[in-house]
Amino acid sequence: MTVPTYRERLRREGSVLAACGALSAALVLAFGDGAMDGPVSTIVQLVIVAALMATLGVFSVRRSLDRAVAIEPSNPGTGEPTPLWQLPLIVAGLTLAFGIAASWDAALRIGGGCVVVGLAQAVLFERLVAAAERPGAKSFVRVAGSSLFTGTKLGVLSPRR
Repeated sequence: MTVPTYRERLRREGSVLAACGALSAALVLAFGDGAMDGPVSTIVQLVIVAALMATLGVFSVRRSLDRAVAIEPSNPGTGEPTPLWQLPLIVAGLTLAFGIAASWDAALRIGGGCVVVGLAQAVLFERLVAAAERPGAKSFVRVAGSSLFTGTKLGVLSPRR
């Protein structure tokens, strides 16, 4: 089994998350009564999410890259990929929870937020990792110990000589 690089994971998982968010938002707009309530609030909240991705998200990715530990190419681990089948369930669960418990415009914000976060992963964060990989022709992989609260733990694989 080939271990996915961190760049591959960011592209794949970010794209799937963005697609799930877009589908969620489209379904909420089509079927959720009141989904268009508070359009200014929805726009402001999505702009805040985008600003957080561009600042704290970028900071977090750079910190993870700086803290990456050298690992052996012969034993890179699993890369700890998120199973892609989980993302639609997470987005659907959050969308329904907010739609039922709060309002359908809140559910729309969930879908829109997933689009923003997914695109940040697939495009912005992936490009940051690509820039870090170029100088030394190295690649990064996710290693055990990553979590939402501690951040992503990375290993760096240097090319075989």
